[in-house]
Amino acid sequence: MARLGEVTETRPGYPFRGAINDATGGDVSVVQIKNVDPEQGVEWGALLRTFLAGRKQPDWLENGDVLFIARGNRNVAVHLDQVPDRAVCAPQFYLLRVKGDRVLPAYLAWYLNEHPAQRYFEQSAEGSVVTSIRRQVLESLPLPIPNLERQQVIVNLVDAARREKQITKQLIRNREHQLALVARSLIE
Repeated sequence: MARLGEVTETRPGYPFRGAINDATGGDVSVVQIKNVDPEQGVEWGALLRTFLAGRKQPDWLENGDVLFIARGNRNVAVHLDQVPDRAVCAPQFYLLRVKGDRVLPAYLAWYLNEHPAQRYFEQSAEGSVVTSIRRQVLESLPLPIPNLERQQVIVNLVDAARREKQITKQLIRNREHQLALVARSLIE
């Protein structure tokens, strides 16, 4: 068992001043809350493109990073397994970068979305209308750390469950389409 802050570097998202403007020919992609789903990951093709105006050197997203939504009612995480180009995350996120080799990033993202961590975030959230998780609260999260082999087994199970869910949804759509064709053939 360790505290999350012991095994990760926690960085805030890029500090945009005001609205993030979509710029034709922008050289940077921006991951926003609307682009993230814990089941599907980041919808890279839908990202807004812009130019960074501030002086702050951005924390470019890298393969293996974990994004945690710190503001709003959905405090979930997503593992970035393949970052296609130069991208930053919006200020509503914390960028978690695993230090060392004790924790697999995909395992970390999975655990942050599971009931024990979610209950911790619900109890620790601040704000009445729009809740937020402070950095210190996130870094203080107790994190069970099984050996790497067990972490990989968990990650494999999570991936298998996601694939099964996608296949099941596709089977349901196929069956609905089949029934619609049967209904049309009865009318003709």
